[in-house]
Amino acid sequence: MADSLRTIDELDVEGRRVLLRADFNVPLHRPRSGGPIEVADDTRIRAALETIADLRARGARLVLVSHLGRPKGPDPALSMRPVADRLAELTGAPVLLAPAVTGPEVVALSERLASGEMLMLENIRYEPGETRNDPELVSALAELADLYVNDAFGTAHRAHASTEGIAHRLPSAAGRLMEREVSTLQAIVERADRPLVAILGGAKVTDKIGVVERFLELADLLCIGGAMCFPFLAAQGHRVGASLCPEEDVASARRVLAAAAGSSCRFELPIDLSLAPEGQDEASRRVLDGVEVPDGWSGLDIGPRTSARYAGEIAAAGTVFWNGPMGRFELEQFAAGTRAVAEAVAATPARTVVGGGETVEAMRSFGLEDRVTHLSTGGGATLEFLEGRELPGVHALTITAVSAR
Repeated sequence: MADSLRTIDELDVEGRRVLLRADFNVPLHRPRSGGPIEVADDTRIRAALETIADLRARGARLVLVSHLGRPKGPDPALSMRPVADRLAELTGAPVLLAPAVTGPEVVALSERLASGEMLMLENIRYEPGETRNDPELVSALAELADLYVNDAFGTAHRAHASTEGIAHRLPSAAGRLMEREVSTLQAIVERADRPLVAILGGAKVTDKIGVVERFLELADLLCIGGAMCFPFLAAQGHRVGASLCPEEDVASARRVLAAAAGSSCRFELPIDLSLAPEGQDEASRRVLDGVEVPDGWSGLDIGPRTSARYAGEIAAAGTVFWNGPMGRFELEQFAAGTRAVAEAVAATPARTVVGGGETVEAMRSFGLEDRVTHLSTGGGATLEFLEGRELPGVHALTITAVSAR
């Protein structure tokens, strides 16, 4: 798919209005003093800077569009104002905020842009037609630009008006971030250096069953951590105490274990755990040498032997993909497993890809984000891509989709 993706190198942008779909869905800080709302973490804004700089340098007139949160109609608390202000600081250039998403006034503002200037539309999810991929909203967006560039990989699995619909109305291409995400993930699927080691954590097996089953086909080793491990342990007949273990996840885990038995991929589960009394997450941890969790106790992290085992496998890998923390890493007493995996990922000479909001947050909290080959900006989009699903926002930018218009 990466080879057929249209890129901004194929667009003549000089003097033309370019609608750039970015992922500026950033966390916000609301001061208790009642001061202006500010961007709390500008990582996603920084991720778009390469594409923005490229287009501006080539004389594009930029119309920026993104969602922010999940507003139910116009909501001042979720205005793009703080994002526009932060982008202006990062680029050293003014970013005009439109009064709405569409309409005659917004069209007029887009037409008055000079080469290299930037206009940011208000929150696209102010418009109910965004998530419905409403043709009327698509048409209104098309009035604002001559070309379309999508650099929001994190939303590419959604067929929304600003991520998929508009790509069929204007000459379209992928931005630098989108291009890099697709090529990196495609390499894992098609040409990973061996051995390919996948580390999956987080909470629900059912939410990740597709990617788990896919890695049983792709990977040489699949290591499971986080709360995800408990349905697998329960399916094997182990006691899980009060650990998070929905019954529907146990059924999914049985299905995966059956597939793993016939797979050439090694499938690893924890061999020890760190526990806390039920409902007492702040309590000091107890290390369990084994996986039989007593009644009244919850597993909140993989144990030290499992951490060392997983770290050793990462050190010997050719390619590593990691999604999902190994435990409640936001609590210091249950951060050891996630920290051990993060440090192993940072230290290995292998090609490393880390995806998922919490996993990226963990790398940053340990100060290791700069020691990863690729930090993926996609959560669900990354997993769906690796599962082999067609992402609407990506497919709409391929040569095949463009040729069919």
